[in-house]
Amino acid sequence: MKFRFISPTLHGVADYSAGLGLITVPFLLGLGSTNPASLWISIITGIAVLGVSLLTDYKLGAFRSIPFQGHLAIDLVVAIVFMIIPFALGFNGIEANYYLFNAAVVFTVVSLSENDY
Repeated sequence: MKFRFISPTLHGVADYSAGLGLITVPFLLGLGSTNPASLWISIITGIAVLGVSLLTDYKLGAFRSIPFQGHLAIDLVVAIVFMIIPFALGFNGIEANYYLFNAAVVFTVVSLSENDY
């Protein structure tokens, strides 16, 4: 059984979906009511995810200037930052859980993504 089964193309689909989700889901969850930063960090990150995806050298990239390995490294940094943000900024409840959940998802996607592209 192949442990890393998420192809770069499937990873790209996840990237664009995540970018749109990071922009829209905070509004659906009502993030920002306790700390406005929880809303804006997600929106800014979503826009950045879409930008990095457009620049990544994979089938769904438009400009293909970031190697896929570099893209995975950026994803890991985002996951680590998302793990730290709730504690550093004092997020509680849904705001903290939102970032911790997203961090876990990003770690999982990166760890299951093929990296020999």
